[in-house]
This record gives sequence, structure tokens and C-alpha cells, in this order.
Amino acid sequence: MNFLDGHLFPENQQPLIITAAPYAPGWQPSDFPEDIPVTMEAQIQKAVDCYNAGATVLHLHVRELDGKGSKRLSKFNELIAGVRKAVPEMIIQVGGSISFAPEDDGAAAKWLSDDTRHMLADLEPTPDQVTVTVNTSQMNVTDHMEDADAVGTSRANMALFNTYKDMIVPANPLWVEEHVRRLTVAGIQSAFQCYNTNSFESVERLIRRGFYKGPLVMNWVAIGGGMDSPNVYSLGNFMRGIPDGAVVTVESNVRNVLPVNMMGIAMGLHVRCGTEDVIWNQQRSAKMSTVAQIEQLVRISREFGRPIATAKEAREICRIGIFYDTADEALAANGFAPNRNGGTQGFLRKTQ
Repeated sequence: MNFLDGHLFPENQQPLIITAAPYAPGWQPSDFPEDIPVTMEAQIQKAVDCYNAGATVLHLHVRELDGKGSKRLSKFNELIAGVRKAVPEMIIQVGGSISFAPEDDGAAAKWLSDDTRHMLADLEPTPDQVTVTVNTSQMNVTDHMEDADAVGTSRANMALFNTYKDMIVPANPLWVEEHVRRLTVAGIQSAFQCYNTNSFESVERLIRRGFYKGPLVMNWVAIGGGMDSPNVYSLGNFMRGIPDGAVVTVESNVRNVLPVNMMGIAMGLHVRCGTEDVIWNQQRSAKMSTVAQIEQLVRISREFGRPIATAKEAREICRIGIFYDTADEALAANGFAPNRNGGTQGFLRKTQ
């Protein structure tokens, strides 16, 4: 993306879209019982509270009554239906790192197995977005954790800590191609999780080759541990190759969340916060609820002079429900240069 003079002025930026991630699948309810919802009623209310605080995108995971992450398609359907009824304009984004277990015989799902991950396209009612990882990667969410982040939480259990430390996200090319095809058929937007420049380039090739023909909506995931580093150099390098029609949300974890989000607000990008990413305030003097994190970003953005997107504006910016007929149309709509024509090497700028 070519940032021109004045790009830091709020009148030249889109209203800020805040994604809330309040369901904290990497933590146990006992880690923050005041804020991690368990009952279905509480999980629906959490979405309402986040929306009222200023978030217009809900990153959705589901818990069972025992506090464990749900693997039941029916529970996801129940929560999506409840949120849709309570806050119908909020963008519902289902986290893609889920496998579903058969509900008839109680058989356990293999974590992140291909077939059960594709079932995300079978959700009913359909969410607006499903996050899609591209390129198999290490996802060590503990990489930037300090010892004090784990004190008094389930992460102090080294067996559990090491499980999260050793996580891998499988996202092989054939799986990704089939997954975005199924999501598109279902009318669900793919929200790509880009960990660095090469994962973004793989998304670009999906568009250039016609596997994905929709708006380019993605998160820059800066949590280290196999993904990008949470610093201004990594973000600047990533943004150099991004077309001007893309919608980019910055995402980090632990106490990097707030400063990374401040960079995103200043640069005209969009932000994500919530207990899935961090449960502590910046001084680590107390835990901080998802709603409090949203309210903090609203205050900061308004200090910058940048307004908060309404739900209607967020849907228009993300182009929810829009798909294109051809790769050429998708490239143009997202701000890419066209595919090469014949023996040309490429384009330094877009043609009119």
C-alpha cells in the first residue's frame, strides 16, 4: 500500500472497526471468572456488551457448561442464532481453528482434522466470516509471554503451557483451496489470517488463480512463535505489499495488544482486542475485561480524531456478502494490478 501525504490524518482514514475476541478459548474460565462467559445466556450477553461498547465484529468461539471449548456444531449454531437475534447488525466471525465431533456417539474429533474443519461451511445460521489460515505454521502463543503473565492462571501448569507452546496450525494448499470454495458456496466471507508477507502472497495467488473471488479482508497476526513479530518494522514491511482495497486488522497477544492496536489506529488500519489475546492491563496490576479493552480503544481512537465504525459502516467496509464473478474482477475490486497479459513482466501501477 502506498501511503500518501496526509494518510495519518483521520479525515483520510476509514472509521475504525473493532473486533472483539471475548471467548478466550486459550484460557480456562477459572483464569478470569468475572469475564469469561460459560452459559449460553452469558455468551450471548457478552456479544451484546461488546457491541454496546463499540465493537462491530465478534470473533466467536463456544464453550460447553463444563467450561471446555465446544466441538458440537449444534452449540455453534445456537450461539450464532442467539447473537444474530440480540445484535443483528454485528458481524459474526467464527474462529476457524475448530474441529467438530459427531454428536450421536460422542466420538471425539481429531483436533483440526481436515473434514471436520470444512464443516464450518455447514453452520446454520451462516456467520458473516470464518477465519482462514494460509500456509501451515507454528502457532506458539506463549512466545511473548512473560512468567508473570501465567501466575495464578491455568498457564502456570507446565503441561498445559507446553501444549500451547507446541501448537501447529495446519493449512495446506489443497485444504485452503477447498475450504474457501465451500465457504464461498455458503455465502461466507473468508477472513484470512496472514502471519507474514509470504502468507499474504499465498492469498494473493488464491485470488489471481481464481480460487477466491471475494473482498480481501485479513488480519496481520503478530504474536511471534512462527508468526510475525509485533513491531513497527514487521508491520511496515507487511503493509508495503498490500493493495489499497484490502481491509487489514492488526492482531497481537499478551501486553503487545494495546501498543500494536495503537499503531493500527494511527495508520488507519483496524484493530482486535479481548481476553482471547490478553487478560491483563498494561501494568499487569489487574485483569482487564474485553469490554474495558474495547472502551479503551474507543477513547484512544477518538483522541486521534478517528471515529468508530457503526455496524452498517463496518459491513460496507468489509463488503459482507459480496463475491465477484471472475479473478479479474476480484483483483480490480481489491486494488491489485491485473494478471500479466502475455509476455509482460507485471505492472508498476494499475491500469484505468
